[in-house]
Amino acid sequence: MQLQDKVVVITGAARGLGRAYAEAMAAEGASVYACDVNSCDETVAAITAAGGSAASGSVDISSMESCQAMADGAVAAFGRIDVLVNNAALYGGLKGGRFESLDEDQWDAVMNVNIKGVWQTCKACVNPLRKAGGGSIINIASLAAVFGMPYGLDYVASKAAVIGMTRGMARELGGDSIRVNAVAPSAVMTESTSEFFGEKMDKAKVVIAKGQVLQRNLETHDLTGTIIYLASDNSAFVTGQTHMVDGGSWFL
Repeated sequence: MQLQDKVVVITGAARGLGRAYAEAMAAEGASVYACDVNSCDETVAAITAAGGSAASGSVDISSMESCQAMADGAVAAFGRIDVLVNNAALYGGLKGGRFESLDEDQWDAVMNVNIKGVWQTCKACVNPLRKAGGGSIINIASLAAVFGMPYGLDYVASKAAVIGMTRGMARELGGDSIRVNAVAPSAVMTESTSEFFGEKMDKAKVVIAKGQVLQRNLETHDLTGTIIYLASDNSAFVTGQTHMVDGGSWFL
């Protein structure tokens, strides 16, 4: 059990990657506080049915008040916070296009959630992490940020900012024994990715796989090992890094 006795807060945990992280981390012994704008009841039910420990809360990461309520809820449920996984983001429902044609309201919404939201969840959880004697913040970035994905500049810019924030926070929080790392996956086979590519999904899957050293599509279980590693004491001397989980699409 790599995460025995650790308390993990995961945003965007109602479905897809967030739910996969929650279930995998609970299987490694963590007590999971699953949060989302949507209900996480199914995530909690799956964890408890498997013998794990979980509770849920509602969070809108664009609201600092909501983020603070999330952190308070995790501490009330489990007494502490050891790990924060910043998974929630706007992605699946975004409308792509050339950068000059992107909708301004969508741009603002992406920045408010994908950048400001990560900052706010970290603000809300940092004092409980300090009180716990340190811990791990794991920010979910994207291959899009380092590859320079076309026709989605709002999303690309937001995930590039996540990488920058990860590096800056790692330097600020090292003295508190809080490690901050990012994970940058390629397109994962989830509902959100299907929503993002829409009718072009089948073609996108082929193109993405052909651009990788490992020529198959990324599934949720391909990411959970990296997340568990960064949450665990096995990565106790790792901070400020962006971990590419992309089948060899991009080498840093």
